[in-house]
Amino acid sequence: MQRQALEPTLNYKETTMKIVKLMLAAVTAGLLAGCAGLPASTASNAPPQVLRVNIFPGGFNWPIWVAQEKGFFAKHGVEVKTINTPNSQSQLTGLINGEFEIGMTAIDNLLAYREGQGAVPIDGGGLIAVMGSDNGFLRMGGRKGITSYAQLKGQELSVDALTTGYAFVLLEVMERNGMLLDRDYTVVRAGGVLQRFNDLVAGKHAATMLIAPFDVLAKNQGANVLGDASAAMGEYQGLVAGVRETWARNNRAAMVGYIRAWRDALDWMYDPKNKEEAMALFIKNVNGANLQSAETSYGILLDPKTGFTRDASISVRGSQTAVQLREKYGKPAKKLQPVQAYIDTSYHEEASRRR
Repeated sequence: MQRQALEPTLNYKETTMKIVKLMLAAVTAGLLAGCAGLPASTASNAPPQVLRVNIFPGGFNWPIWVAQEKGFFAKHGVEVKTINTPNSQSQLTGLINGEFEIGMTAIDNLLAYREGQGAVPIDGGGLIAVMGSDNGFLRMGGRKGITSYAQLKGQELSVDALTTGYAFVLLEVMERNGMLLDRDYTVVRAGGVLQRFNDLVAGKHAATMLIAPFDVLAKNQGANVLGDASAAMGEYQGLVAGVRETWARNNRAAMVGYIRAWRDALDWMYDPKNKEEAMALFIKNVNGANLQSAETSYGILLDPKTGFTRDASISVRGSQTAVQLREKYGKPAKKLQPVQAYIDTSYHEEASRRR
């Protein structure tokens, strides 16, 4: 079902002025923090450990922006530098080759490269998921004029890579709507969600799998949302923090610190009194965002039931859904390992303990 956009409930003139003031305050705070060094709450004088975190651009990085702006990463002894990725192939090969420490990626990307089913032949046997972010926030988007799945027959749809990520969710949703790949429609590789979003609103492809809040931005530009794919999948694990197992083992304190900061950011974001400041950060970091799209995205990404995973845990059942889809659509076809082989919950468990 298509998620209904929330009706704005704010006095726009008054709220816009508040958000402008909050954004100016955030810039000032950042400058002061740069001069003052680490927050007083940091117990050690040791410099924070720098973590290079590879991300797909989008509003689902909201907890990272909050943790950076509010000093939660510094509080837990790490400094995060984000690196945007154009696609899953670049992200996963970079993670395997040690070009960065953490990849915020779909758990299915880790499954693919662990099992030799990735877009390129490379040994990803050392990859592991250590933290969960969300259920994928997946929405099937149709270009202007496409308002139903039936209209996709004979059309070209776009994916990041047919071997990884959310492409299998697209295949499953299409099959449930009576259509099979290469019989009823074709697919083309178009890169990560930002590239696919741009192509969709430009009318280059009939449909693609979007990740909220790109669905909100797409609707603002005349495209349509055909359905909530995450809801259709039932319990599904979307983004996770993927790492090289050996790196995480040798840098346990930094890994735990990253998870703790993420959880602190979620606590802050889910507190209603921080809504306006959170929206200001969203507008600051998302190209094309405005007050209305920030309000709608807040309602989606911070929904108490279907928003960001409240405690940053990995859903075992949701991960099992990803495993089942890979066993159905992955090539070469193979039986995968038990889901516990692909996740390590010990870092999250340590991060969850009182400190």
